[in-house]
Amino acid sequence: MIEICNLTRKFGSFEAVSNLSLTVLPGELFCFLGPNGAGKTTTIKILTGLLRPTSGTTRICGLDMQIDPIAVKKLIGYIPDMPFLYERLTATEFFQFTADLYEVPQNKVPLLCDESFRLFGLLDCRNVLIKELSHGMRQRLIYASTFLHNPQVLFIDEPLVGLDPYSIRLIKDLLMEKARAGMTIFLTTHILAVAEDIADRIGIISKGKLIAMGTLKELLALNNECKNLEDIFLHLTENDN
Repeated sequence: MIEICNLTRKFGSFEAVSNLSLTVLPGELFCFLGPNGAGKTTTIKILTGLLRPTSGTTRICGLDMQIDPIAVKKLIGYIPDMPFLYERLTATEFFQFTADLYEVPQNKVPLLCDESFRLFGLLDCRNVLIKELSHGMRQRLIYASTFLHNPQVLFIDEPLVGLDPYSIRLIKDLLMEKARAGMTIFLTTHILAVAEDIADRIGIISKGKLIAMGTLKELLALNNECKNLEDIFLHLTENDN
């Protein structure tokens, strides 16, 4: 579902992503880890069409993002670490706006809105302006709107920023449920315990280069002095700081 081949992105003389190649399978929940500045967000921005690569290719659902970006964007969802919302819309209006973008049939939107707002605890906020919502409620609205068109591939940059413990559990359970149902999920997180809990496979990037990839069991076997993912991560990236 996600194919990255020899991907490189430079900003002037700085190489943020260097010759990156990896594949994410259908229905896989893939966690992409790395220190600050390692190239995680740059990679996601290329995969979602927000940045062009210096070289290399990316294919989503078999389509090349550089050749057919509109077709790819219809198939994906993206939740950035700092999502933008139109603050003078109500929660319901923003949900409707998202439905219009993805051409969701109008007769389905009210029911989808009710179901999503109930799931994410937004029913009492339906007619509240977004500028009046707390950070956590905004994050919930972003998730509700992103799942609206049932994307085949979901990209999330730091999925749990600003969420309370209830919302964290809700999102973790929902992501695992979506992956089991066939959605491919590519996410970055600094919360290594989350990656341990939910990831089918883990990739670790350092200074723009992929330095490890596999299941948690495989990574532990390759780093047998380590007891958990935190040990592995700190051991492999110890020269980054």
